[in-house]
Amino acid sequence: MRLTLTTWNINSVRLRIDLVAKFIKSVRPDVLCLQETKCVDDAFPLKRFKRLGYEHIALNGQKGYHGVAIVSKIPFESRDVRTFCGKVDSRHISVSFGEQAQIAKPLTLHNFYVPAGGDIPDPVLNPKFEHKLSFLDEMRDCEPLHPKANDRHILVGDLNVAPHEHDVWSHKQLLKIVSHTPIECEKLLAVQSQGDWIDIARQRVPLSEKVYTWWSYRSADWTAANKGRRLDHIWVSKALGDSVRDFKITRDARGWERPSDHVPVTAVLDV
Repeated sequence: MRLTLTTWNINSVRLRIDLVAKFIKSVRPDVLCLQETKCVDDAFPLKRFKRLGYEHIALNGQKGYHGVAIVSKIPFESRDVRTFCGKVDSRHISVSFGEQAQIAKPLTLHNFYVPAGGDIPDPVLNPKFEHKLSFLDEMRDCEPLHPKANDRHILVGDLNVAPHEHDVWSHKQLLKIVSHTPIECEKLLAVQSQGDWIDIARQRVPLSEKVYTWWSYRSADWTAANKGRRLDHIWVSKALGDSVRDFKITRDARGWERPSDHVPVTAVLDV
């Protein structure tokens, strides 16, 4: 089975539901993982998604902040929510696919929204940054995020770290900017290493090339400045390493009316 999967920090699903619909009608992913949905589960636009063909929906939301969701054309076998750092703040949801989706071997999908970390890259002065570092440490040590040899797992989301030199517009200028500080990069890469995850973007795009998924609202002309960062990721376990057939970043979405500052990231896999 060929599976098209998209991850997108939508920055308020209710505010941008028309943009989601526009994207869905164009790309038609089988599964869409959203972050920063910013609404309680009861307020999620279920009816709109179902009209668009997404009958299967897993939610972990809260009012005004954070929130993650997985909407799917194909049914789930199960769903799960994990908390990190002792906080119930709607930053993770996972689902599994199997026989109901006509997938012969079980497939597990994790959707994350890692804390942004505030503006000051000092865990002593900035509790938000300390939270982010602790969150990444817990991800590294989380057993369900350590796929075994034959486990078919996918991890996606706004991981809020651009870990490589060319994941940002200027490595030198962003070394002391939250999302690209050495300690954050080290910790996210430790999560990847501990789970033996494959970063699809960097599997398909050389480390020497620039790749971005986020452009700040603060830039008056984001296209001309092009000061981006790669904060949104799709990782697969080793068992899926040879299954990736396509990868795309929908950069144009950043220029849509009232856009998110993140754009959709899509992978196509044979599962």
